Amino acid sequence: MSALRLVSAAARRAPRSFASGRRGYAEAADKIKLSLVLPHQSIFTSTEVVQVNLPAATGDMGILANHVPTIEPLRAGVVEVVEPGNASKKWFVSGGFATVHPNNSLTINAVEAAPLEDFSPEAVRANLQEAQRVAGGNGSEEDKLEARIEADVYESLQHALGAR
Repeated sequence: MSALRLVSAAARRAPRSFASGRRGYAEAADKIKLSLVLPHQSIFTSTEVVQVNLPAATGDMGILANHVPTIEPLRAGVVEVVEPGNASKKWFVSGGFATVHPNNSLTINAVEAAPLEDFSPEAVRANLQEAQRVAGGNGSEEDKLEARIEADVYESLQHALGAR
């Protein structure tokens, strides 16, 4: 039996109570509970917010209430938290994971995060140049790889600061 026919036959025999619930668009009053956690600190703990914009590895994404449950790896970039009243807070994260739970909650586990306004564009530019110099230099392969990762993070940070 072909795989498609096997799946089709199994779907016909599946009990109807197994069907997933209906999903709809989030209403304006809906909130999502955000937990943004670092190894050494909790920035948000089940805080009700309107929307969270993430730098997912597959592309930027916005999370609203009633979002489909998912787990997304994060790349270095900005996590924007939109609070009730449309106040927005931006945090730069170095990477991590975001988990959207079925109960309108979102957990972001990041290695490092800092408010975007804490960064100096001049310091970022100088550190980026140094990392690029080391990455293109005559050092060990390990040093060059570490410098390339550092340069990637500084490039993401520089882009985020330019879009502030």
